[in-house]
Amino acid sequence: MNKKILQLALPSIVSNITVPLLGLVDVAIVGHLGAASYIGAIAVGGMLFNIIYWLFGFLRMGTSGMTSQALGRRDLPEVTRVLLRSVGVGLFISLALLLLQYPIRKIAFALLDTTAEVEHLATLYFRICIWGAPAVLGLYGFSGWFIGMQNSRFPMFIAITQNIVNIVASLIFVFVFGMKVEGVATGTLIAQYGGFLMAVFLWLVFYRKRLKGRVGWQEIVDKVAMRRFFQVNSDIFFRTLCLVAVTTFFTSTGARQGDTVLAVNTLLMQLFTLFSYIMDGFAYAGEALAGRYIGARNQSALNRMIHLLFGWGIGLSLFFTLLYGVGGRGFLSLLTNDSAVIQEAGTYFYWVLAVPLAGFAAFLWDGILIGATATRLMLYSMLVASGTFFLIYYLFSGTMGNHALWMAFLTYLFLRGIMQWGLWHQMSRPRRGGSRTALLPG
Repeated sequence: MNKKILQLALPSIVSNITVPLLGLVDVAIVGHLGAASYIGAIAVGGMLFNIIYWLFGFLRMGTSGMTSQALGRRDLPEVTRVLLRSVGVGLFISLALLLLQYPIRKIAFALLDTTAEVEHLATLYFRICIWGAPAVLGLYGFSGWFIGMQNSRFPMFIAITQNIVNIVASLIFVFVFGMKVEGVATGTLIAQYGGFLMAVFLWLVFYRKRLKGRVGWQEIVDKVAMRRFFQVNSDIFFRTLCLVAVTTFFTSTGARQGDTVLAVNTLLMQLFTLFSYIMDGFAYAGEALAGRYIGARNQSALNRMIHLLFGWGIGLSLFFTLLYGVGGRGFLSLLTNDSAVIQEAGTYFYWVLAVPLAGFAAFLWDGILIGATATRLMLYSMLVASGTFFLIYYLFSGTMGNHALWMAFLTYLFLRGIMQWGLWHQMSRPRRGGSRTALLPG
């Protein structure tokens, strides 16, 4: 079982680490164009697309859980239908984004306080990159499907390929053809479609012939199946809205407290982000295995997987707590040489030391609940945790300042994990007259 967990988790961790590289490469390239406005434009454009695509991350998560359950039931036609539903919905959403790109851009830039030059360059970037929406959202469906099929290696290969294509294409368009921001955007666009086409190719070569059975249009758009698809994904969508609200509020609140506090929070959040990449890899393993064992109605394997997964979570959280305690300040020194920022960061550093132990359960339960398609439990826990986050901040911000923000954030992480644990065990109690788990289908 540990081998299965690691086979799924390790490639997912590599994939997670490559995600920010697309944006980092873009910033590094325009950083050599000689004007700060280029960096600002890429930062603004990248942030806007991150928020848009983050909201539609349910296309990956919901697909993973439903695919793994169908695989566990050995319902191969439904395995294929889940993929087609997800990619189809993703393409429909991307069409809506393309049709609404003008008002989206206008509203977004109206809310952002940027200079005219940055807005002009960011508009050029947006107008090109928005055409990558079909590829990005379509790839979400394929990535979730591959993970549901117990294959996290293909998403890793795709992510690595995308980064290579992005680097090469952007360098050529910017420094050979002199396209500047448009060149970076074009390189990103090519990488996005390259990743999507690679996913299609891998599916055709490795899965198409293996997945036999009737996959007709009527079965794909079956009312019961579509209702379940949208129920699961709507829960994840609203859960993601809460996640975006907390994350955005954390950043904006730090910004209102001055440049030094904003810099401190940004640097300390890099330590949380690093930990989250690792834990998300194990959460993906939880998605794939929980869904498969629930689909196969294998309660003993499900319980064993959960126990081992949390063993990894506890071990890694202790490791990162020790790592940050010993070398965290040295890591901050690599990110900045501003002595004032480093000194101020020391004031809040103990909050970061508590992040791994406070937050690991939230990541792992997210994965398990996604695999179980028990997304309503995720939503309930997120609503309560998010509300508690804002409540704690507003109650204590007057006396604790930025410490209240970090206390609220840690409480939010811890409460998510505790609530999901409680809701899972409540739902998993044996039914009257039998020993079946309520989460198991049937």
